[in-house]
Amino acid sequence: MSTAEDILSVAAEWRASGEQVAIATVTETWGSSPRPPGSRMAVTASGKMAGSVSGGCIEGAVADAARQTMQTGVPQLLDFGVTHERAWEVGLACGGKVKVFVETLA
Repeated sequence: MSTAEDILSVAAEWRASGEQVAIATVTETWGSSPRPPGSRMAVTASGKMAGSVSGGCIEGAVADAARQTMQTGVPQLLDFGVTHERAWEVGLACGGKVKVFVETLA
């Protein structure tokens, strides 16, 4: 079982236990990026997290977006990189770019 499948299994268990869950998936990278496309992170409304989309540098921002997606039901495509106004804040000042798709798990 791959790491992405492990994260989906954990997310499914959380969902089955009544948690509201969002899944974040790396869809595209360029340059220096700590996680490859297909990497996943699961986030619950109660604050649980499993997996990784960045090795830590943007995960707080992705978790915030996941909570917003759970509240609104509207998926998001997040774009982080050196041209993004939060690049230094989230830790991508090293020259990489990453796109992350966030959706709720029904």
